[in-house]
Amino acid sequence: MDQKERQILVSIISSVLIIGAYVLYVYQRQVAGNFEILDDFSFWGKTFLKLIPVAIVAQIVIHIIYAIINRIITNEDIPSKDDERDKLIELKSIQISHWIFVSGFVTAMVFLALGSKPSVMFITIFVSGFIACMVSEIAKFIFYRRGF
Repeated sequence: MDQKERQILVSIISSVLIIGAYVLYVYQRQVAGNFEILDDFSFWGKTFLKLIPVAIVAQIVIHIIYAIINRIITNEDIPSKDDERDKLIELKSIQISHWIFVSGFVTAMVFLALGSKPSVMFITIFVSGFIACMVSEIAKFIFYRRGF
């Protein structure tokens, strides 16, 4: 497994852990036993606005720790430059993730048009964003494995 594939696996695992921990935290602290809060737009706004910096900071810290551990174990630096193949793989995976997220967004709007609660829309957008992130990373991993 080369360096890029290890970085992708670290990103996948850290994303799952960060989102899982955040969802569990929000559920235990605010939602448990109080399901009426799910229909509150203010709750969803605060939840998403708090998730963004938490996820960014956690990803940065995890990748720094990975780089330090990688340097200690392999005595190699993480390559700082991407070649054309890396850029093409990145573009293809971004394209896939955008289509998935847009599909999820449209699905969320369909739920609203059919009269569902706003919480269904927010959960659909959140899940589609998470799935888009995971599929993007998995696509990168497959492209690197396949020799795209």
